[in-house]
Parts: sequence; structure tokens; C-alpha cells
Amino acid sequence: MGPARHHESGVTVHPDVLPGIEPLAEYGWTRRIAECFADSDIQGTPGRIVRAGRGHSEAVTSAGPLRVRSSGHRVCTGDWVIVREPATDGDTVGTVCAVLPRTGAIRRADASGRSEEQVLAANVDTVVVTAAADTLDLGRVERLLALAWDSGAQPVVALTKVDVTTEPVFEQVVALAPGANVVEVCAPEGAGLSELRDRIQGTVVFLGASGAGKSTLVNALCGRDIQATAPVRHGDGKGRHTTTDREMFPLGDGITLIDTPGLRGVGMWDADAGIAAVFPEIDDLAQHCRFTDCAHETEPGCAVRAAVEQGDLDARRVESHRKLRRENEWVAARADARLRHERNREAKVISRAIRAYYRDR
Repeated sequence: MGPARHHESGVTVHPDVLPGIEPLAEYGWTRRIAECFADSDIQGTPGRIVRAGRGHSEAVTSAGPLRVRSSGHRVCTGDWVIVREPATDGDTVGTVCAVLPRTGAIRRADASGRSEEQVLAANVDTVVVTAAADTLDLGRVERLLALAWDSGAQPVVALTKVDVTTEPVFEQVVALAPGANVVEVCAPEGAGLSELRDRIQGTVVFLGASGAGKSTLVNALCGRDIQATAPVRHGDGKGRHTTTDREMFPLGDGITLIDTPGLRGVGMWDADAGIAAVFPEIDDLAQHCRFTDCAHETEPGCAVRAAVEQGDLDARRVESHRKLRRENEWVAARADARLRHERNREAKVISRAIRAYYRDR
């Protein structure tokens, strides 16, 4: 591979970017993505969703930015799509004809309580779990890490607001984030930003609670204020939702950032692999339990409980692991029940139609 060249906008364009596609190079376009489009038999212009909305979304195509309608396709920020350009000069809205298969999708159980998944961002390479040091919730960090690992992307924990706490939280976070880099940052002062940038690549999504400093980090990394920010409320210490959409911003050097609104609810969705990655020591111990389906509660011969009693394992970690596992299983059971209900309903509709057909003959 030859040396990278620079686009006139100042964004590095890597040599595997195809000619004539430079506007998309700022948003993660590579030869591999080009091959995926080439394999499709659907005619249209390649593009990427940079902001997803209910009715219309914003996309970037090889011709530049374009407002698009989804036309029956459920799109999210980060999706690679095939777009049909506006049909007439008076029409300024394109149409999404197809969505390419997603990789690195951040999924959670739908916040409405329905037994459905919600995709927060697609085709993600790095997940930055943003946690404020002064209001650190270890269980929430583990929950967000489970979502990150389950996507197949590489997690990085950005520990913000380290200048306003005297607690030794860094070591606590390192202990619960095996396999993930943990970086202490103070965006207003610029501390830790270069180290964080060294740890991210490709399409990067920022996850965290409101007030954790996601938008402040995005602004600091981009070098300009592209997202609104606000201090946490004095009354309850909670953050304000300054980010209302999941939106993508180019950073340069092949990196794109996706900022997300603060997540109040982070429900598990088919996240077995992600949970296992967050709690490897518990799964390792569980192999030595007397029963293969041990719940690590009152069963005799439980190696996990024995490790807790001996002080080799944190009881809080075991409870957090148990909670996420139970939630994941409950959501899966609800989803299966909903599928069975829908299939039964469809079978009844077909049966009624068949009976009506023979009755009316």
C-alpha cells in the first residue's frame, strides 16, 4: 500500500479509496466498502447515513450531502446505503433503495419496553464508553462495555472529569474493563486527548449517560464546537440532553465520530458474547462449579461463591453479572414469545382465508 495523500479539505485520503469518491472518504469509505457496493445488483449512488431521523435522514454521497427518505428501510447513523437521486430538479430528497449488511452494530433492547431491538449505530470500529469520574457508576460502565463488546468493535473507556474528584477511580475502572484501554481525560484542559485519539480508529461511537462529557470530548477532538454542551444540574447532579440525535462528524485520518444522546436505559439484547467478554473471570470460575447450570446463588459446590467468600472475587461483580444475564435471558424469552404470537396470528389469518375460500366456492 502506498503513502496516504491529502484531500484539499485537509482530510487524509488513503490509497485504497477509489477515484471520484473523495466526499465519502471523510466518512469511512474504503476499497472493502466499495466491493460490497459492487456486489449489489441494485442500481443507485453509494452513500452513508450521517444523521437518522423519523421521516427523513441526512446522507453523504459521492456527490455530496443529500436529504433522503427511507422508503420502508429502517436506517440508523452509520449505515451504508444505496440511494436513488431526486427524480426531478424540484425534488431535493433522495430515496434509500437498499441498506448494506451491518457490521459493528450497537444494539440495545428498545427503550419503549417492546420486545424489539434498537440499533444505535452501525458499522462501528471503536466504542468510547464515556464515564464521569465524579459520579462513577461501575455497574453502568459494565453494562455499556457489554454492548460494546457484543458489537464486535473495540471498546475504550474515557474517564472524564478526573480533575474534580480525588477518588482513585482509575484502578477500579481498569479492573472491570479487561481487554479495553482506559484513558483519563480532561477535555477543557486538553489532557489525555492525544492518548485517546491514539486509541481510536475507523468509525467511533461515543456512549454514556447525559452529563458524562461525550459532546465535550467530540468538540475537543474535532477542534471546534460542533455539539452543544451544558453543565450538569446542581439539584440532582444529572446531565441535560444537549445531544438529541445520533450524528456523525469526520475527524480526519480515516476517523469519523458518532455522538449519541445520553442513554438513560441500556437494556441488553442478545448480548451473551458481550457479557462474557466483560466478566471473563466469572465464566472461567463457573467451569469448576458442580452444576453446569449453576446460578451462583445457593447451589452446593459453586466455585464462584467460593471465590467471593475467600476474597478472590468482588461480590459486586457477581451481582452485576447475574443481573445482566437474567435481563438478557428475559428479553430473549419475551422476543421469542412475541415471534410465536405473530406466527400464530399469521397462521390464523391464513386459515380463515382458506376456510372462506372453500366456503364461498
